[in-house]
Amino acid sequence: MTTTMRVIALNEHGGLEQLKLERWPVPRPATGQALVQIKACGLNYMDVFVLHGMPDLHTTMPRIPGGDVAGVVADVGEGVPRDWVGKRVALFPRFPEGGVLGEHGNGGLCEYIAVDQRQLIEIPEGVGFNEAAALPIAYGTSHRMLFTRGRIQAGEKVLVLGASGGVGVSCVQFAKMAGAEVIACTSSEEKGRKLRELGADHIVNYAEHPDFSKPVWAASGKKGVDVAINFTGGDTWIPTQRCMAVNGRILTCGSTAGHLCPIDIRYVWHREIDIIGSRAYLPSDIEACLAYVAEGRLAPVIETILPLERAAEGVGLLENRRIFGKVIVNP
Repeated sequence: MTTTMRVIALNEHGGLEQLKLERWPVPRPATGQALVQIKACGLNYMDVFVLHGMPDLHTTMPRIPGGDVAGVVADVGEGVPRDWVGKRVALFPRFPEGGVLGEHGNGGLCEYIAVDQRQLIEIPEGVGFNEAAALPIAYGTSHRMLFTRGRIQAGEKVLVLGASGGVGVSCVQFAKMAGAEVIACTSSEEKGRKLRELGADHIVNYAEHPDFSKPVWAASGKKGVDVAINFTGGDTWIPTQRCMAVNGRILTCGSTAGHLCPIDIRYVWHREIDIIGSRAYLPSDIEACLAYVAEGRLAPVIETILPLERAAEGVGLLENRRIFGKVIVNP
């Protein structure tokens, strides 16, 4: 096996030019670790945050971005069964001691990675590496938010904000899988067309309707939605409250447009709204997503597949919101 590998390394915060192709030593698996040869790495908006730096997140440099990883176990360290070698795996993105691949430790924009054995999830037959790398963070997050925390039911009206990104697309797919009626908000006619192809029943274009609550209210039959999925935050919070039916549930797993969100408390008590937070995903969520793909119930939406040397281009697509679904990098 080669002793060096290609990596995309971030040595300082800044623009896309800071993501540079370098050669690093191939890591050796320590006790309890497995060495995985990476076949596919999925990008997330988290990679944009890591690139530019966040006030509340210290990034140790240099850093290899990329949180969604799929590949083949190439070697194992002491204490790890040898029968893992040769198995196709997706990685649980969270380190056992805390933190996430590509954010608090090196991620998957490279050819090899050494990870804790507890992060290995075997990929079932019928699921490709690109599909597996599309699932962990976006689809795993959505699965937990909609089914475990949100208790989504067939026949409910579900609003999805930011519906054309990785998490948003997966929310639309899972809501339709559950038998819900979906109202999807996006920023362009082209993205709206793609969302309809995924099964969205109603499309609301932010560009045409900055106050999306009015067309959403109309689409709901002027009764409001049972479930609103808002991981945008910022100034979208009060319009989301206006969209709610009595006994509705607002689900949130993030705040890409701002953490501090005003709340009109009248909607909370008058419509008896529940606000439900959902923190990331568990291994069982990723296993469930892999099983859905293997069974033919779910096809993760992958718009762009790039070679490792063009990974910065993929991060740029996310940064400029010019993507529908997932960007995958093949080292």
